[in-house]
Amino acid sequence: MRTLTFLASLMCMALSVSAAQADRRVAFVVGNGSYKNVAQLPNPPIDAKAMASTLRNVGFEVIEGSNLSRDQMTEKLLDFGRKAQGSDIALFYYAGHGIAVGGTNYLLPVDADIKSEMDVKLGAAINIDLTLEQTMGDAKVKLVFLDACRDNPFAAKIKSNSATRSVNVQSGLAEMKSGEGTLIAFATGPGQTALDGQEGNNSPFTRALIDNITKPGIEIQQAMTSVRAQVNEETHKGQLPWGHTNLIGAVYLNQAPTTQVANAAPTAAGVVPAASAGSSDGVELEYWRSVKESNKPEELNAYLSAYPNGQFKALALARLAAIKSGPSTTTRTLNAGVDPATFTDDASQLTEDQIGLDKGQRRDVQRRLTGLGFDTKVTGVFSDETRTVLKRWQAARGYPSSGYLNKLQHKALLSEIVAAAPATASDDSAKPARRAAPAQAQSAPVQQHRNSGGGDAGAAFVGGVVGGMMGGMFRR
Repeated sequence: MRTLTFLASLMCMALSVSAAQADRRVAFVVGNGSYKNVAQLPNPPIDAKAMASTLRNVGFEVIEGSNLSRDQMTEKLLDFGRKAQGSDIALFYYAGHGIAVGGTNYLLPVDADIKSEMDVKLGAAINIDLTLEQTMGDAKVKLVFLDACRDNPFAAKIKSNSATRSVNVQSGLAEMKSGEGTLIAFATGPGQTALDGQEGNNSPFTRALIDNITKPGIEIQQAMTSVRAQVNEETHKGQLPWGHTNLIGAVYLNQAPTTQVANAAPTAAGVVPAASAGSSDGVELEYWRSVKESNKPEELNAYLSAYPNGQFKALALARLAAIKSGPSTTTRTLNAGVDPATFTDDASQLTEDQIGLDKGQRRDVQRRLTGLGFDTKVTGVFSDETRTVLKRWQAARGYPSSGYLNKLQHKALLSEIVAAAPATASDDSAKPARRAAPAQAQSAPVQQHRNSGGGDAGAAFVGGVVGGMMGGMFRR
């Protein structure tokens, strides 16, 4: 009997080794910190070394580098591109300075000396989109982690040397969309800046990645939910990682045997059919909380893919149906005449800052929300409570639900008839200082707004009652 058990164990080990050999995983891991022409970053090389070690432990062949010049980065990328061809999982990790110019993201080699937009576009920096397309294009699963959202160190030079003075140079990195089979994760939201962490230590984002993405039996999208929570807590809500995914199946970097269906072996890439994905109630709850108010079908479908029989399946399907059918008749009536882009354009701290609301105008917003049945305190400060109420109002109207305003949404709010018209805010009030880092949601196009209000009392009463009913439906 012992002999049979021993032979069975040997067979299992052989099968495991065979599966590992068939699973071809390649990673590009680079940390740039010793910049020659701008402020140095002490931690990216440390981040890259720790990430490379973590990935090697789960079977990745790692092309690793630190403090690379333009030519050295190009050489490493060419090597990565050759080895990643046809791979099961290709992973791209970069820590260091990154910039966004004209809506395109670039990575900075340590010898970068950028004086104008032309320098960027002619090759002084490395175009991320082109790099990912050329090096990872045919990999089965593509994972991208960018801990490169520090402030743009060349922004002032690029703007001052621009011929038109209107070049779009922003803080942090611009939004990127993922193709099929791809997950892209940023250290923080589009247009925001991320923390480098204490000198000699890992950045908050990289530390969270190392802690979570290779946990046994944890699917990568579940791991990223834990990453977001860890960074948010560690930075006292000062930084929230952001991402975009189009993965089609559950992906495990360290798959535990207990996560497999008895008769279903994993594929070579560590991708298993969605039905075999294991989960715990706590992780599933956090995952659901992160997508439950989303207006993006791909995020809700990602939840259903990870938890095909999850406890929130019915709610996810109902949310998808609501997105597909659009706002209800009552909501469409309330939103009659609203610019169609209001229903699609996302809002963030950046777009809200662009409105330039002073304290009096913020009180106007809070009074209007209360008058429409979305009760909140009128303080002139957009606290967490106000953000939650804004989300409920946005969801009730069919707008992207972020808790922040853009100019289109602000204009739509001002056009709604409320039970009691709020007092007009003084235009002479001092505007609040702009944040260096916009907030959690995605940036969005904006347009000019006008103050408006008023209307007959009967319509006001109906608007307030209907608004309250709709708001109540979306209370947590």
